[in-house]
Amino acid sequence: MPGSTKPHVDDLLRQVVERSGSDLHLLDGLPPKVRVHGALEPLDVPTAPVEKLIAPVLDERHRGIFERFGETDLAYAVEGAGRFRVNVFRHQGGIGAVFRLIPRRIPTLEELSLPPEVARFADVQSGLVLVTGPTGSGKSSTLAALLAMINLREKRHIVTIEDPIEYMHIDVESTFTQREVGRDTDSFAAALKSAARQDPDLLLVGEMRDRETIHSALTLAEMGMLVFSTLHTNSAGRTIDRIVEVFPEEQQLQIRSMLAESLQGVLSQILCRRSDVEGRIPATELLFTSTALKSVIREGAAHKIESMLQAGRAEGMHRMDDSLFRLASEGMISGEEAYRKASDKARFGRFVQE
Repeated sequence: MPGSTKPHVDDLLRQVVERSGSDLHLLDGLPPKVRVHGALEPLDVPTAPVEKLIAPVLDERHRGIFERFGETDLAYAVEGAGRFRVNVFRHQGGIGAVFRLIPRRIPTLEELSLPPEVARFADVQSGLVLVTGPTGSGKSSTLAALLAMINLREKRHIVTIEDPIEYMHIDVESTFTQREVGRDTDSFAAALKSAARQDPDLLLVGEMRDRETIHSALTLAEMGMLVFSTLHTNSAGRTIDRIVEVFPEEQQLQIRSMLAESLQGVLSQILCRRSDVEGRIPATELLFTSTALKSVIREGAAHKIESMLQAGRAEGMHRMDDSLFRLASEGMISGEEAYRKASDKARFGRFVQE
Protein backbone atom coordinates (compact mmCIF):
# COMPACT_ATOMS: atom_id res chain seq x y z
CA MET A 1 0.00 0.00 0.00
CA PRO A 2 1.59 3.32 -1.01
CA GLY A 3 2.72 5.30 1.97
CA SER A 4 1.35 8.58 0.59
CA THR A 5 -2.30 7.53 0.36
CA LYS A 6 -4.77 7.31 3.21
CA PRO A 7 -5.54 3.68 4.08
CA HIS A 8 -9.01 2.14 3.68
CA VAL A 9 -10.09 -0.28 6.37
CA ASP A 10 -10.64 -3.06 3.80
CA ASP A 11 -7.01 -2.75 2.66
CA LEU A 12 -5.82 -2.94 6.26
CA LEU A 13 -7.90 -6.06 6.84
CA ARG A 14 -6.42 -7.68 3.74
CA GLN A 15 -3.00 -7.05 5.26
CA VAL A 16 -4.10 -8.97 8.37
CA VAL A 17 -4.73 -12.00 6.16
CA GLU A 18 -1.54 -11.53 4.12
CA ARG A 19 0.55 -11.44 7.31
CA SER A 20 -1.22 -14.50 8.80
CA GLY A 21 -2.49 -12.22 11.55
CA SER A 22 -5.46 -12.62 13.85
CA ASP A 23 -6.47 -9.05 14.77
CA LEU A 24 -6.32 -5.47 13.53
CA HIS A 25 -6.04 -2.78 16.22
CA LEU A 26 -7.03 0.81 15.46
CA LEU A 27 -6.58 3.65 17.98
CA ASP A 28 -6.75 7.37 17.29
CA GLY A 29 -3.30 8.91 17.11
CA LEU A 30 -1.46 5.60 16.66
CA PRO A 31 -0.55 3.59 13.55
CA PRO A 32 -2.71 0.54 12.81
CA LYS A 33 -1.29 -2.66 14.32
CA VAL A 34 -1.74 -6.33 13.43
CA ARG A 35 -1.48 -9.15 15.95
CA VAL A 36 0.71 -11.89 14.45
CA HIS A 37 1.21 -15.07 16.53
CA GLY A 38 0.33 -13.12 19.66
CA ALA A 39 2.53 -10.04 19.11
CA LEU A 40 1.33 -6.63 17.89
CA GLU A 41 3.18 -5.30 14.83
CA PRO A 42 2.65 -1.78 13.40
CA LEU A 43 1.68 -1.38 9.75
CA ASP A 44 3.69 1.00 7.58
CA VAL A 45 0.73 3.15 6.54
CA PRO A 46 -0.26 6.74 7.29
CA THR A 47 -2.20 7.32 10.48
CA ALA A 48 -5.86 8.14 9.82
CA PRO A 49 -8.74 9.09 12.13
CA VAL A 50 -10.45 5.92 13.30
CA GLU A 51 -13.85 7.56 12.77
CA LYS A 52 -13.13 7.75 9.03
CA LEU A 53 -11.71 4.22 8.90
CA ILE A 54 -14.77 2.68 10.53
CA ALA A 55 -17.33 4.73 8.56
CA PRO A 56 -17.85 1.90 5.99
CA VAL A 57 -18.17 -0.64 8.80
CA LEU A 58 -21.02 0.82 10.85
CA ASP A 59 -24.54 0.60 9.48
CA GLU A 60 -27.24 2.90 10.82
CA ARG A 61 -28.21 0.56 13.67
CA HIS A 62 -24.68 -0.01 14.95
CA ARG A 63 -23.82 3.67 14.56
CA GLY A 64 -26.81 4.49 16.78
CA ILE A 65 -25.72 1.93 19.37
CA PHE A 66 -22.17 3.31 19.33
CA GLU A 67 -23.33 6.92 19.72
CA ARG A 68 -25.62 5.98 22.60
CA PHE A 69 -23.46 3.53 24.55
CA GLY A 70 -19.90 4.33 23.42
CA GLU A 71 -19.30 0.81 22.05
CA THR A 72 -20.80 -1.77 19.71
CA ASP A 73 -20.13 -5.28 18.41
CA LEU A 74 -20.75 -6.47 14.87
CA ALA A 75 -19.50 -8.69 12.07
CA TYR A 76 -17.92 -7.27 8.89
CA ALA A 77 -17.04 -9.03 5.63
CA VAL A 78 -14.31 -8.01 3.18
CA GLU A 79 -14.00 -9.50 -0.29
CA GLY A 80 -10.70 -11.30 -0.61
CA ALA A 81 -10.11 -11.31 3.15
CA GLY A 82 -13.07 -12.91 4.93
CA ARG A 83 -15.30 -12.12 7.90
CA PHE A 84 -14.25 -10.22 11.00
CA ARG A 85 -15.75 -9.82 14.46
CA VAL A 86 -15.55 -6.12 15.31
CA ASN A 87 -15.66 -4.14 18.54
CA VAL A 88 -15.78 -0.34 18.18
CA PHE A 89 -15.35 1.73 21.35
CA ARG A 90 -14.54 5.14 22.80
CA HIS A 91 -11.43 5.65 24.91
CA GLN A 92 -9.56 8.53 26.47
CA GLY A 93 -7.78 9.37 23.25
CA GLY A 94 -10.80 9.16 20.96
CA ILE A 95 -12.16 6.14 19.11
CA GLY A 96 -10.76 2.63 18.82
CA ALA A 97 -11.67 -0.58 17.04
CA VAL A 98 -10.45 -4.18 17.07
CA PHE A 99 -11.17 -6.54 14.17
CA ARG A 100 -10.82 -10.29 14.88
CA LEU A 101 -10.44 -12.52 11.80
CA ILE A 102 -12.97 -15.36 11.68
CA PRO A 103 -11.46 -18.29 9.75
CA ARG A 104 -13.40 -19.13 6.59
CA ARG A 105 -13.42 -22.82 7.37
CA ILE A 106 -14.46 -24.23 10.72
CA PRO A 107 -11.35 -25.89 12.20
CA THR A 108 -11.36 -29.37 13.69
CA LEU A 109 -10.40 -30.09 17.29
CA GLU A 110 -7.20 -31.69 15.97
CA GLU A 111 -6.32 -28.58 13.97
CA LEU A 112 -6.86 -26.51 17.12
CA SER A 113 -4.38 -28.81 18.96
CA LEU A 114 -6.94 -29.58 21.65
CA PRO A 115 -6.82 -32.77 23.72
CA PRO A 116 -8.71 -35.62 22.02
CA GLU A 117 -10.87 -36.06 25.13
CA VAL A 118 -12.59 -32.74 24.36
CA ALA A 119 -14.50 -34.63 21.63
CA ARG A 120 -16.51 -36.29 24.44
CA PHE A 121 -18.55 -33.11 24.66
CA ALA A 122 -19.95 -33.80 21.18
CA ASP A 123 -21.58 -36.97 22.59
CA VAL A 124 -23.34 -35.23 25.47
CA GLN A 125 -27.13 -35.22 25.07
CA SER A 126 -28.24 -32.79 27.78
CA GLY A 127 -26.90 -30.46 30.44
CA LEU A 128 -24.37 -27.62 30.44
CA VAL A 129 -20.93 -27.60 28.78
CA LEU A 130 -18.69 -24.57 29.36
CA VAL A 131 -15.63 -23.39 27.43
CA THR A 132 -13.81 -20.69 29.36
CA GLY A 133 -10.80 -18.44 29.01
CA PRO A 134 -9.78 -14.83 28.41
CA THR A 135 -10.78 -12.85 25.33
CA GLY A 136 -8.92 -14.16 22.29
CA SER A 137 -8.22 -17.61 23.72
CA GLY A 138 -10.08 -19.50 21.00
CA LYS A 139 -13.33 -20.29 22.81
CA SER A 140 -15.51 -19.58 19.76
CA SER A 141 -13.36 -21.78 17.53
CA THR A 142 -13.54 -24.66 20.01
CA LEU A 143 -17.32 -24.46 20.20
CA ALA A 144 -17.62 -24.17 16.42
CA ALA A 145 -15.48 -27.31 16.03
CA LEU A 146 -17.72 -29.22 18.45
CA LEU A 147 -20.87 -28.08 16.62
CA ALA A 148 -19.31 -29.11 13.30
CA MET A 149 -18.64 -32.61 14.69
CA ILE A 150 -22.24 -32.92 15.80
CA ASN A 151 -23.49 -31.56 12.46
CA LEU A 152 -21.70 -34.35 10.57
CA ARG A 153 -23.37 -37.18 12.45
CA GLU A 154 -26.43 -36.08 14.46
CA LYS A 155 -29.89 -35.01 13.30
CA ARG A 156 -30.34 -32.20 15.79
CA HIS A 157 -31.83 -28.72 15.80
CA ILE A 158 -29.00 -26.43 16.88
CA VAL A 159 -29.92 -22.87 17.89
CA THR A 160 -27.08 -20.37 18.35
CA ILE A 161 -27.41 -16.98 20.07
CA GLU A 162 -24.35 -14.87 19.31
CA ASP A 163 -23.12 -11.27 19.47
CA PRO A 164 -22.22 -11.14 16.62
CA ILE A 165 -22.59 -14.37 14.63
CA GLU A 166 -19.07 -15.59 13.92
CA TYR A 167 -18.85 -18.97 12.21
CA MET A 168 -21.54 -19.64 9.62
CA HIS A 169 -22.73 -23.26 9.81
CA ILE A 170 -24.15 -25.08 6.79
CA ASP A 171 -26.69 -27.81 7.50
CA VAL A 172 -25.34 -31.33 6.98
CA GLU A 173 -27.17 -33.75 9.27
CA SER A 174 -28.26 -31.09 11.77
CA THR A 175 -30.42 -28.02 11.20
CA PHE A 176 -29.05 -24.66 12.36
CA THR A 177 -30.92 -21.55 13.49
CA GLN A 178 -28.38 -18.76 14.08
CA ARG A 179 -29.63 -15.65 15.87
CA GLU A 180 -27.68 -12.43 16.35
CA VAL A 181 -28.16 -10.24 19.41
CA GLY A 182 -29.27 -6.76 18.37
CA ARG A 183 -30.47 -7.91 14.95
CA ASP A 184 -32.65 -10.96 15.57
CA THR A 185 -33.21 -10.58 19.32
CA ASP A 186 -32.76 -7.82 21.89
CA SER A 187 -30.43 -9.72 24.22
CA PHE A 188 -29.09 -13.13 25.24
CA ALA A 189 -31.63 -13.20 28.07
CA ALA A 190 -34.54 -12.37 25.75
CA ALA A 191 -33.50 -15.05 23.25
CA LEU A 192 -33.21 -17.65 26.00
CA LYS A 193 -36.73 -16.90 27.21
CA SER A 194 -38.15 -18.03 23.86
CA ALA A 195 -35.58 -20.73 23.14
CA ALA A 196 -37.61 -23.58 24.63
CA ARG A 197 -40.45 -22.83 22.18
CA GLN A 198 -38.06 -23.24 19.23
CA ASP A 199 -37.63 -26.97 19.95
CA PRO A 200 -33.83 -26.98 20.11
CA ASP A 201 -31.77 -30.07 20.87
CA LEU A 202 -28.66 -27.95 21.41
CA LEU A 203 -28.45 -24.31 22.36
CA LEU A 204 -25.24 -22.30 21.94
CA VAL A 205 -25.19 -19.17 24.11
CA GLY A 206 -22.27 -17.05 22.91
CA GLU A 207 -21.56 -15.71 26.39
CA MET A 208 -23.19 -15.94 29.82
CA ARG A 209 -22.84 -12.25 30.59
CA ASP A 210 -25.32 -11.60 33.37
CA ARG A 211 -27.41 -13.18 36.11
CA GLU A 212 -30.55 -13.52 33.98
CA THR A 213 -28.71 -15.25 31.14
CA ILE A 214 -26.92 -17.64 33.52
CA HIS A 215 -30.17 -18.54 35.31
CA SER A 216 -31.99 -19.15 32.01
CA ALA A 217 -29.15 -21.33 30.70
CA LEU A 218 -29.13 -23.41 33.89
CA THR A 219 -32.91 -23.79 33.77
CA LEU A 220 -32.90 -24.97 30.15
CA ALA A 221 -30.07 -27.40 30.89
CA GLU A 222 -32.07 -28.79 33.82
CA MET A 223 -35.06 -29.19 31.47
CA GLY A 224 -33.04 -31.64 29.37
CA MET A 225 -31.58 -29.40 26.68
CA LEU A 226 -27.91 -29.38 25.85
CA VAL A 227 -26.46 -25.90 26.40
CA PHE A 228 -22.97 -24.84 25.28
CA SER A 229 -21.67 -21.49 26.50
CA THR A 230 -18.60 -19.50 27.55
CA LEU A 231 -17.28 -17.54 30.52
CA HIS A 232 -14.20 -15.37 30.99
CA THR A 233 -12.65 -17.55 33.69
CA ASN A 234 -9.32 -19.39 33.62
CA SER A 235 -9.98 -22.57 35.61
CA ALA A 236 -12.74 -25.07 36.32
CA GLY A 237 -12.94 -24.16 40.00
CA ARG A 238 -13.11 -20.44 39.31
CA THR A 239 -15.82 -21.08 36.70
CA ILE A 240 -18.08 -22.77 39.24
CA ASP A 241 -17.49 -20.06 41.84
CA ARG A 242 -18.10 -17.31 39.27
CA ILE A 243 -21.52 -18.72 38.31
CA VAL A 244 -22.62 -19.00 41.94
CA GLU A 245 -21.24 -15.59 42.99
CA VAL A 246 -23.33 -13.79 40.37
CA PHE A 247 -26.42 -14.54 42.49
CA PRO A 248 -27.42 -13.07 45.87
CA GLU A 249 -26.59 -15.21 48.88
CA GLU A 250 -30.18 -16.35 49.42
CA GLN A 251 -30.23 -17.91 45.92
CA GLN A 252 -26.81 -19.53 45.93
CA LEU A 253 -27.89 -22.84 47.47
CA GLN A 254 -30.47 -23.30 44.70
CA ILE A 255 -27.96 -22.32 42.00
CA ARG A 256 -25.41 -24.81 43.36
CA SER A 257 -28.05 -27.52 43.16
CA MET A 258 -28.99 -26.58 39.57
CA LEU A 259 -25.34 -26.42 38.54
CA ALA A 260 -24.49 -29.73 40.20
CA GLU A 261 -27.26 -31.49 38.27
CA SER A 262 -26.67 -29.84 34.88
CA LEU A 263 -22.92 -29.29 34.53
CA GLN A 264 -21.36 -31.87 32.19
CA GLY A 265 -17.88 -30.42 32.00
CA VAL A 266 -15.59 -27.42 31.74
CA LEU A 267 -12.78 -26.78 29.25
CA SER A 268 -10.58 -23.82 30.17
CA GLN A 269 -8.02 -22.66 27.62
CA ILE A 270 -5.35 -20.03 27.08
CA LEU A 271 -3.22 -19.50 23.98
CA CYS A 272 0.57 -19.73 24.22
CA ARG A 273 3.14 -18.63 21.69
CA ARG A 274 4.85 -21.66 20.16
CA SER A 275 8.63 -22.03 20.20
CA ASP A 276 8.93 -24.96 17.77
CA VAL A 277 6.99 -23.49 14.83
CA GLU A 278 5.17 -20.24 14.07
CA GLY A 279 1.79 -19.84 15.67
CA ARG A 280 0.07 -20.41 18.99
CA ILE A 281 -1.12 -23.50 20.84
CA PRO A 282 -3.70 -23.84 23.63
CA ALA A 283 -2.87 -24.88 27.15
CA THR A 284 -5.96 -26.40 28.70
CA GLU A 285 -7.71 -27.54 31.85
CA LEU A 286 -10.36 -30.23 31.43
CA LEU A 287 -13.02 -31.34 33.91
CA PHE A 288 -15.81 -33.89 33.39
CA THR A 289 -18.84 -34.43 35.60
CA SER A 290 -18.96 -37.18 38.23
CA THR A 291 -20.83 -38.03 41.41
CA ALA A 292 -17.94 -36.55 43.37
CA LEU A 293 -18.09 -33.29 41.38
CA LYS A 294 -21.82 -32.96 42.04
CA SER A 295 -21.14 -33.21 45.78
CA VAL A 296 -18.30 -30.70 45.61
CA ILE A 297 -20.51 -28.16 43.81
CA ARG A 298 -23.37 -28.59 46.30
CA GLU A 299 -20.97 -28.21 49.24
CA GLY A 300 -19.38 -25.07 47.79
CA ALA A 301 -15.98 -26.75 47.98
CA ALA A 302 -14.53 -25.75 44.62
CA HIS A 303 -11.02 -25.91 46.12
CA LYS A 304 -11.34 -29.72 46.00
CA ILE A 305 -11.51 -29.66 42.19
CA GLU A 306 -7.69 -29.47 41.97
CA SER A 307 -7.36 -32.93 43.50
CA MET A 308 -10.26 -34.25 41.41
CA LEU A 309 -8.46 -33.18 38.25
CA GLN A 310 -5.34 -35.04 39.35
CA ALA A 311 -7.34 -38.15 40.24
CA GLY A 312 -9.12 -38.08 36.86
CA ARG A 313 -6.03 -38.27 34.67
CA ALA A 314 -7.04 -41.67 33.30
CA GLU A 315 -10.16 -40.03 31.85
CA GLY A 316 -8.16 -37.21 30.29
CA MET A 317 -8.83 -34.66 33.02
CA HIS A 318 -5.93 -32.36 33.86
CA ARG A 319 -4.98 -29.02 35.40
CA MET A 320 -3.84 -25.97 33.44
CA ASP A 321 -0.36 -26.18 35.02
CA ASP A 322 -0.09 -29.82 33.91
CA SER A 323 -0.83 -28.78 30.33
CA LEU A 324 1.71 -25.94 30.45
CA PHE A 325 4.33 -28.27 31.95
CA ARG A 326 3.82 -30.84 29.18
CA LEU A 327 3.99 -28.21 26.42
CA ALA A 328 7.23 -26.79 27.85
CA SER A 329 8.77 -30.24 28.45
CA GLU A 330 8.04 -31.25 24.86
CA GLY A 331 9.54 -28.03 23.50
CA MET A 332 6.32 -26.70 22.00
CA ILE A 333 6.42 -23.54 24.13
CA SER A 334 9.33 -21.90 25.88
CA GLY A 335 9.99 -22.36 29.58
CA GLU A 336 9.55 -18.62 30.03
CA GLU A 337 6.12 -18.75 28.42
CA ALA A 338 5.06 -21.64 30.65
CA TYR A 339 6.43 -19.92 33.79
CA ARG A 340 4.66 -16.67 32.93
CA LYS A 341 1.26 -18.35 32.58
CA ALA A 342 1.53 -20.95 35.35
CA SER A 343 -0.16 -20.68 38.75
CA ASP A 344 2.44 -22.67 40.72
CA LYS A 345 5.59 -20.72 39.79
CA ALA A 346 7.85 -22.90 41.94
CA ARG A 347 7.06 -25.95 39.82
CA PHE A 348 8.23 -24.11 36.69
CA GLY A 349 11.34 -22.57 38.19
CA ARG A 350 13.69 -25.03 36.48
CA PHE A 351 12.53 -23.85 33.07
CA VAL A 352 13.71 -20.29 33.66
CA GLN A 353 16.91 -21.24 35.53
CA GLU A 354 18.33 -23.25 32.62
